[in-house]
Amino acid sequence: MLTAIIVAGGSSQRMGFDKLLAPLGEKTVLAYSIAAFEQADSVTEIVLVGREDRLSEYEQIIGAQSFQKVVALIPGGARRQDSVRAGLEQINSANEFVAVHDAARPLVRPELVERILQLAQRNGGAASASPIIDTLKRVDADFAVIGGVERTHLYAVETPQIFRRDLLEKAYVALVDSALEVTDEISAVERIGGKVTLLPNDEPNFKITYPADLALAEFILTRR
Repeated sequence: MLTAIIVAGGSSQRMGFDKLLAPLGEKTVLAYSIAAFEQADSVTEIVLVGREDRLSEYEQIIGAQSFQKVVALIPGGARRQDSVRAGLEQINSANEFVAVHDAARPLVRPELVERILQLAQRNGGAASASPIIDTLKRVDADFAVIGGVERTHLYAVETPQIFRRDLLEKAYVALVDSALEVTDEISAVERIGGKVTLLPNDEPNFKITYPADLALAEFILTRR
């Protein structure tokens, strides 16, 4: 029913090392991300798209954890959208839905995947998102405050983002034709008029970006 494309092609520049290989207790960041989709009943296959110079290490993680649903491990492109497009070329055409997930979000749960899929089945596309709780300000080039941003109805979009396969494929064809760049799949689908619904999520599902995030993620995982 559902193919998961896990994108692991980032450079980890802000970390100084490959954050996906960092340990969180007994598993790596990447292993936790894969495991959530391995355990989700609706997921029938996983395509892992990663940095070409790290594929052998990622393959070792897949083997060590005995993941059975990973059907392809392929190199990604220069941009996120290039990596996702490469992943789309690998999926089983019989699967009606596709999930795209950032490998650097190890706190995702199988239950969240299933809830987002249910929403996508009704609307064509869906994703998890957390409400913005901080005060937001606009600044000028010198970082002087020049105004505020009303945070009502503002959400920080997360992954997984799940779509009907035909809708996502159509969105990516349109991206190639227009030569535009997007930062996530919702942006691509919005461009062709597709409907995407957000699932408010109050559980931690943040992206590992800075070294301190690893300690926080490990603490959360040990408390589960």
